Amino acid sequence: MTTTTTTDPGATDPGVPAHGASDPGAMVPDAWANGATDPTDPTGETMERTTAQAPGTARPTAPHAPDAERLRRWRMVLGADSADSTGCTLKGQDAAMDGALNALYGGGAGKKPGGSRGAGGRSAGLGASAPSVARWLGDIRTYFPSSVVQVMQRDAIDRLGLAALLLEPEMLEAVEADVHLVGTLLSLNKAMPETTKETARAVVRKVVEDLEKRLESRTRATLTGALDRSARISRPRHRDIDWNRTIRANLKNYLPVPGAAGAGGAGAPGGAGGAGSAEGRGTIVPERLIGYGRASRSAKKDVVLCIDQSGSMAASVVYASVFGAVLASMRTLSTRLVVFDTAVVDLTDRLDDPVDVLFGTQLGGGTDINRALAYCQSKITRPADTVVVLISDLYEGGIRDEMLKRVAAMKASGVQFVTLLALSDEGAPAYDHEHAAALGALGAPAFACTPDLFPDVMAAAIEKRPLPIPDKETQQ
Repeated sequence: MTTTTTTDPGATDPGVPAHGASDPGAMVPDAWANGATDPTDPTGETMERTTAQAPGTARPTAPHAPDAERLRRWRMVLGADSADSTGCTLKGQDAAMDGALNALYGGGAGKKPGGSRGAGGRSAGLGASAPSVARWLGDIRTYFPSSVVQVMQRDAIDRLGLAALLLEPEMLEAVEADVHLVGTLLSLNKAMPETTKETARAVVRKVVEDLEKRLESRTRATLTGALDRSARISRPRHRDIDWNRTIRANLKNYLPVPGAAGAGGAGAPGGAGGAGSAEGRGTIVPERLIGYGRASRSAKKDVVLCIDQSGSMAASVVYASVFGAVLASMRTLSTRLVVFDTAVVDLTDRLDDPVDVLFGTQLGGGTDINRALAYCQSKITRPADTVVVLISDLYEGGIRDEMLKRVAAMKASGVQFVTLLALSDEGAPAYDHEHAAALGALGAPAFACTPDLFPDVMAAAIEKRPLPIPDKETQQ
């Protein structure tokens, strides 16, 4: 005998049998029938559950559309190994999507495709088979949006150790290029065969060009305005005075003209034909003059990007290289780009092509921030007009006290020092909290920065005003 009960996936206790049934195996949703079709399923696929029917009993009714869709979604989320209680079998495109997900996240992940099927259902995986991975990459690009594809690719590289397969040109042509893939390729740079390097450079260049299109115009506009404002001079010649800004800056020095009351006339402002009054007339004492800076072919500011190239900073290295190329293309800035691990490499001569910059890095290895800052400090010739941007998670393998002394010395000389724990769209980064607090105490707060915020951070540093630190609006 079969007893049925209605099961709601959102209910707190879906396992309570109706009609006093005590056989757990007899509990099935009465909303489901053998061969019932979900009318709301855009794929038009059928989801089935076969149940034992006692002779003469009526067949259960078809599911309501909301319940069917809810069960289908739960089945897709839970996967084959954990979804028996949904009573839902996937077919067609739903089954193909489930197979692609199960190959990566299912219990059989890591096995080669075509593995045996056990009593628990499908067993799948990617293993180290290049043809199978290539097919899988094609499948996920068919069934999922680009943003999801990028996440799945990243998980496949991390979970299944597929990085080595990226050394094959055919594999690189099949993947969805993004910042994280570029970071993986850079970490494999030294092991990459010559036959793959050109394909890898093409993949990296595509990502870099997309980033430049997204970031360049706003960066230029923001920094050009900041540079113009920072070029104002306080002792201008008469023809260079910015009268509007000068008047606004000296309104506190307004003095009424003695004896002006009642002295209106045809020539007095506010008076017409003697009927007006000069009561509001006065003078402003220009205690402070503000003038326009003269156009100059020389750089107004020096920028030093000091980038930690340890493995955890891969995305930051990509974004920083793109920004470095954009800054280097601005004539009013003199830009230097330095990358470091335990060694220091100056890549300034490659800034005309960010792809060359990226392939000049070597992700991984240790970290010696003190050594990198020592090199940057030796290249500073105009401290008051220099902005140093340290991009690092601050896990220092060098001499901590020396690092802090160098930062303090640079700030004391007039350098604007900015510490970014990450330059990426990732969530909260992992970093050395003790070092971050020590830098904050020196007036160089450490914070994470998204690429969209970076132009504003640089503009604030150039103008020597408070940095737009997320969640710390008043922190310097």
